[in-house]
Amino acid sequence: MNKKVLIVDDEPNIIILMEQALEELEDEYEVELLTANNGLDALETIKDEQPDLVFLDVMMPKMSGFEVCEIVKKQLYLDQIYIIMLTAKGQELDKQSGIAVGADLYMTKPFRPKEVLAKALEILGL
Repeated sequence: MNKKVLIVDDEPNIIILMEQALEELEDEYEVELLTANNGLDALETIKDEQPDLVFLDVMMPKMSGFEVCEIVKKQLYLDQIYIIMLTAKGQELDKQSGIAVGADLYMTKPFRPKEVLAKALEILGL
């Protein structure tokens, strides 16, 4: 069964950058890349598609990344979904908030595409 990665960000250019960074997953490992541009869409996609990995922006319209993460991990109990919070803010407080809602990892923007790809390969076991 093919693995799925969901990229969630309200900035289209970030989604494009992430898709480019993860292109090799599609080309070489047949990983399906899914996208959402707000928290509510992200939650629906997570429920419907059950992706293996989610890159989740923190600051978004309709529902923040923290809220999405908390629902996924603490209400839907989808612990098998690996969630990486992406944020422009590197403050310790944000990291603590992310970990408190069940995020598996925290990455700050701007990110390095190679780092994103390496992390995804590792998490997906490819």
